[in-house]
Amino acid sequence: MTITIRTAVPDDAKDACEVLRRSISECCEDDHQRDAAVLAAWLGNKTPDNVRCWFGAPANHSIVAVADGMTAGVAVMTRQGRIVLFYVSPEMRFLGVGKAMLQALESQARNSGLASLQVNSTLTARCFYARNGYIEGATAKTSYGAEGILFSKRLVASYPQKPACRCSLASG
Repeated sequence: MTITIRTAVPDDAKDACEVLRRSISECCEDDHQRDAAVLAAWLGNKTPDNVRCWFGAPANHSIVAVADGMTAGVAVMTRQGRIVLFYVSPEMRFLGVGKAMLQALESQARNSGLASLQVNSTLTARCFYARNGYIEGATAKTSYGAEGILFSKRLVASYPQKPACRCSLASG
């Protein structure tokens, strides 16, 4: 299987929307607990038109993962370094799609001069972010009524590197 990560374009919206709706419905049961109200609220804004708008927003960096010609994942990161959408199709979980997308977002963030990334994770993705070096923070209710976990990852050293000493101590 070949995985390609690329910038999302408006024509990706329909397939990307299907991936995120299926991922939420089928993979995030620990989060929505099969509560119809929570699931409806979570899926409420997940329409092809909204996804198209998110992909076109200049404040976002949006990517899709394509595996063997099919959309396998979708992610959106703000220019401030907040991952606001990150989903992998159910059949592509644990095959490297999520890791490849996360590495692409981290690379984009570094290239944009960001020092860190933040994400409000689902319970389902908790171990994924921890495995990839994200530090768990507080929990918070999401806008759709499920528990979320705040994670962050520092992309650069938190202290400046000291220049190497170039002076000579030899007396003359």
